[in-house]
Amino acid sequence: MPIDYFQVGQRLRAHRVGQGLSPEEAAEKLGISRAALYNYEKGEGPVKLDTLERIADLLQTSLPSLLGVGTEYFSSALAYFERLRQIEALSDRVLVYYEPVSFLLTSDEYPKILQDMLLEGLPDKLPNRRKAQTEIEQLITILAQRKAAVTSGGPSFAGIVGATQVRRLLRTGFIGTYDLTKGEREKRRLAARKEVERIADVMENEPIGVQIGVVDDTLPNQTFEICRLRGGGALVAVSPFRLGELPNIRLGVASITGADEAIGLYQQLADQMWSRAVKGGAGAALLRKCLREPQS
Repeated sequence: MPIDYFQVGQRLRAHRVGQGLSPEEAAEKLGISRAALYNYEKGEGPVKLDTLERIADLLQTSLPSLLGVGTEYFSSALAYFERLRQIEALSDRVLVYYEPVSFLLTSDEYPKILQDMLLEGLPDKLPNRRKAQTEIEQLITILAQRKAAVTSGGPSFAGIVGATQVRRLLRTGFIGTYDLTKGEREKRRLAARKEVERIADVMENEPIGVQIGVVDDTLPNQTFEICRLRGGGALVAVSPFRLGELPNIRLGVASITGADEAIGLYQQLADQMWSRAVKGGAGAALLRKCLREPQS
């Protein structure tokens, strides 16, 4: 099977970003020119096997993962979301199960809210705190690029959300820590209400290319996304990283695979959830019912 150097280059960039390395730093550590690394990331092969092995070692991934043989694993949220951005750019349809909100459908105010949650959630004695803060800034940029691609004529979007998770969000609010003042907690709950109201409006208006289904039940904690590629084939991404209340981008291992068995099983799961979901005006009414319920 010939090596797809374009995809190798995409994975290389994702893992480099995940390691917090600039192109210049990565090239220096590999003992190659910046131009050579740029060509590798553009997918201009061929690349010698020993060079790929050194790249994989530097980026703390495996050669099979870099080559796309089997499953790609990501312990870095930065690398995972950069790779997901790349895949979505090559897709014509994405189906996303998220909880409790999808960044791709949030308001323009939400990136700042998410950044605040991520920063306040950092432990006081976290080693390399400045590095963690920089990674948060980089993540917000990558997520904004994903959102722009999907909302400006990118792939069609189908999302599934659980009403139980929405109810929890409305009670908790957008927080990264419980150590907030009463007034700040109330502001965060109001911000959560605005995002849920926004989702309800989207469901009611049903813009072209966007579908949302709400399941009135408790759904899995681990989120997933099925991407149908424009050239045929599909990939499924499974993630422990959370971008809602009490977000987590520091601990976990995400995966992306094109294995038929994995895609089939997650498509079955998605079909089951979608068949139970309420959509359109009925879904919007369910979200507004959640908004009217007591939050104490």
